[in-house]
Amino acid sequence: MAAVLPFDPIAEARRQWEERGLPEPVAMAGTTSIMRAQQLVLRRVDAALKPFGLTFARYEALRLLAFTRAGRLPMAKIGVRLMVHPASVTNTIDRLEEQGLVRREPHPSDGRTTLAAITPAGRRLVERATKALGDVRFGLDLDDERVAQLVDVLREFRVAAGDFEP
Repeated sequence: MAAVLPFDPIAEARRQWEERGLPEPVAMAGTTSIMRAQQLVLRRVDAALKPFGLTFARYEALRLLAFTRAGRLPMAKIGVRLMVHPASVTNTIDRLEEQGLVRREPHPSDGRTTLAAITPAGRRLVERATKALGDVRFGLDLDDERVAQLVDVLREFRVAAGDFEP
């Protein structure tokens, strides 16, 4: 881990940006803050999931499958729900299958579709991993009110970016 700096490097970058008359210093600071926050959250999430042999992508896939009534979903639907490329879904399911946490099954009525199904071991592991993530508040060291505000602001951004229809 890098040493803790005695100043905010993003605030300093913004100051330098403004001093030089570069475009959009506030937007630059916003983007840089989001990117840095993502690194910090991911570091804490990864540390919580490491003892379970999971990445956050694998955890999300397991959690999604555990939420379903039958414990299985078509691979394409996993990609849509997790908002990732089909190749990423294939890679994630490959790794989970190697770990014995998921198995592939043929779709009962569509021969072109493959289902990913969570195994009993996958169900047990995802519950333990969820508790571990809860213990570190999913990497967010803010109270619920501030997290809710953050979620609201990011939702506005996602809507404006066309991420989903509100």
